[in-house]
Amino acid sequence: MHNFEKLNVYQRSLNIVDNIYEITKEYPKDEMFLLVNQFRRASVSIVLNIAEGSGRSKKEFVHFLNMSRTSAYECVALIQISLRRKYIDEEKYNYLYNELEIIIKMINKLKSSIA
Repeated sequence: MHNFEKLNVYQRSLNIVDNIYEITKEYPKDEMFLLVNQFRRASVSIVLNIAEGSGRSKKEFVHFLNMSRTSAYECVALIQISLRRKYIDEEKYNYLYNELEIIIKMINKLKSSIA
């Protein structure tokens, strides 16, 4: 097991990817190449940047964590669009919003512990 796999933020981010993939299966087909693709890529980017950054220097890891956090913010915007378009209900929105908020806070704490 690599060190990044032990990080709670990494595990929680993997869970959000699973949730987003599952939820976006229900989106209209005409959103497949726009909103669905962007949503999935942004969620995966959270995870990949944590993994890739962990193998770098401390300074580079912080940079990758910043990119991971940016992708999490992108997911927040995407769930807001999804709610407005009525692709998700309030319950799913609240769950995803809260999870992303926790992930962002965890990334910030991890950054502070490295710097």
